[in-house]
Amino acid sequence: MSDSIFEDLFVLELANNHWGKLDRGLKIIRDFARVVRMNEVRAAIKLQFRDVDSFIHRDFRDRDDSRYIKKTLDTQMPWENLRAMVEAVRERGMVTMVTPFDEVSVDKCVEFGVEILKIASSDIRDKTLLRKMASTGLPVVASSGGADLHHIDALVEFFTSRNVPFALNHCVSLYPSEDSELELNQIDLLRQRYPGLVIGLSTHEHRDWHDSIMIAYGKGARTFERHIDIDHEGVPVSPYCTKPEQADVWFKAFKKAKEMCGGDPHAKRVVPEKERRYLDALVRGVYAKRDLPAGHVLTDDDVYHAVPLLKGQISTREFMSGEVLKEAIAVDMPVQLQAVDADYAKDAALAELIADRGMEPIRPEVRIAVNS
Repeated sequence: MSDSIFEDLFVLELANNHWGKLDRGLKIIRDFARVVRMNEVRAAIKLQFRDVDSFIHRDFRDRDDSRYIKKTLDTQMPWENLRAMVEAVRERGMVTMVTPFDEVSVDKCVEFGVEILKIASSDIRDKTLLRKMASTGLPVVASSGGADLHHIDALVEFFTSRNVPFALNHCVSLYPSEDSELELNQIDLLRQRYPGLVIGLSTHEHRDWHDSIMIAYGKGARTFERHIDIDHEGVPVSPYCTKPEQADVWFKAFKKAKEMCGGDPHAKRVVPEKERRYLDALVRGVYAKRDLPAGHVLTDDDVYHAVPLLKGQISTREFMSGEVLKEAIAVDMPVQLQAVDADYAKDAALAELIADRGMEPIRPEVRIAVNS
């Protein structure tokens, strides 16, 4: 599978915001599928899988002094319900994606036909889990929150050396993140250091759904992740989560950034005809200072440069001095390409351009009337 699966992909991190309730999870999927479809973007809804019975040590299951353990138990969902949520994502035309936190969960991802795996920032050095994920051959996205550069190097080498499609997200693991903590310049660092990878942004900010994605896209990020949730049944929404109406702003800002950035950043853009014609209208044409006979070798003293540039006339872009006239030219008349013998006059593509650019020449009878 190609790394292109990551390009322009939005990852909507549902996480455990289903709170163990299938109906709530399905409603989140439906509500966000509607916004995704309306904006015509590619999106994955990402779940989190844990084999809770083995993930939490049995001696600590009744402890309430660990927020992580308590939330994991409070949001536990049977495998058949998690499968139903994966199918709901697939049925609505979105990409299926899961963060597995243990090896059993990786097997469940394969069993459920999940398309992309995600490595949480906390697990990028979990060698056992990484080996298990790589063994599936499924595409993998990793977030780099809190990681040292040599740890990221090792992670990238681990997956790329195994030919596993791999993307890397810049991430700040602060929940929520302030604008001043986003460090979007790290996107530049990751793109320069790993030029063969799709680089993305996984963000937990809570003040902006517009500007940061435009900046990130302009810097070259091509996959984007946020946590998602809905206002439903009085359940509080965490400040770092995105609601459907905020995702709508996010998607539209992405489309505006894409429109403004344009095409391939590694290739010179194709200049549109209307821009060429505008600039041609500002270029000076070459005119005769005096009557010039056929066979005359032009010098700078024989001509002057003035607007407008006329169709078929050579301009200051072409005039070199040293051209030989093939026909006589009267004073104040344009020096036409067909009237000169020069290397550039033999260029068919240039000849076609010159014939088409500029204004129509003044008819001789009009010129006589103006000068009389």
